[in-house]
Order: sequence, then structure tokens, then C-alpha cells
Amino acid sequence: MRIGLYPGTFDPITLGHIDIIRRASLLVDRLVIGVAINSDKSPLFDLKDRVSMLEEECNYLSGQTGTEIVVHPFENLLINCAHDVGAQVIVRGLRAVADFEYEFQMVGMNRSLDNSIETVFLMAEAKHQAIASKLVKEIARLNGDISKFVTPHVAKRLLNKLEVSN
Repeated sequence: MRIGLYPGTFDPITLGHIDIIRRASLLVDRLVIGVAINSDKSPLFDLKDRVSMLEEECNYLSGQTGTEIVVHPFENLLINCAHDVGAQVIVRGLRAVADFEYEFQMVGMNRSLDNSIETVFLMAEAKHQAIASKLVKEIARLNGDISKFVTPHVAKRLLNKLEVSN
């Protein structure tokens, strides 16, 4: 069984993330969405909320693609998470050249730790390349329209979260 791991913070999950998840799920038998517990990023949504949003979106995608998609929180090294879930492939999404420079360094470090796990890069669809969770949150904070960047379910949760935190 080919198992892929797509890690990220997903704060919140965007249409860009969903595009990568959908496409990655066509390449593997099982796709694990690794939700990073990264206190350095101070996410708006707590881990429980991020996992919940991902599970809802991934249940739909799994039904569409026929691939098992599992959400798995992790706080250790990415390569250790890959070992924990039995992944042979790490999937990373790229939007721009700046993403590639960071990801290039990460691949080098991960290969140094375990060269048996491959990293596969998927370019975001052109219509999703500008989407970043950080920007979506900023647009929502300033009462902008986020409907082109997240699903209606995620938009509702994001707007509710911002209303509560203000």
C-alpha cells in the first residue's frame, strides 16, 4: 500500500490545500493529512478545530476519489511523523519560487534523516496560487470576501472565530 503524508498547519484549510489533497489522493492508496502542532506559528484555530475542519473536507474528498484520507495531528519531526504513519512519500504543495527555496532546504534535511522517504511537489492550480491561510485570515479580519479562497463551511467557522476573538 502506497501511503502519502501531506503536512501543514491548515489554519484554516483553503481551496489551495483542498486542491493539493484531491490531486495527491490520486497518487496514493492512503493519504494522511498531518496537522502540525506548531506553537511558533500561534494558529488562530486550536488543533481540535483544525482537525475537525480537515476531517469534514476530507470525508467529501475521500468519497470523490475513493482514496482513504486520514487526518493525523503531529508535534514531532516531519520525518518521524512519516515513520509513525508508514508513509513512503511526503507531499508538498508549491505556490511560488519562494515556497520552493524553503521546501528545497526541508527536502535536504529530511533526506539526511531518512533517504528512503521521497518528497513529491505538486504545483497549486493557477487559480489557487495566491491563496495563503495567513492572507485569508487577514482578508476576513478586514471584512473582505473570502468565498473564493475557502469552502462555505470553513468561511463560516473563520468568521465566527474572528467575531468571538474580537
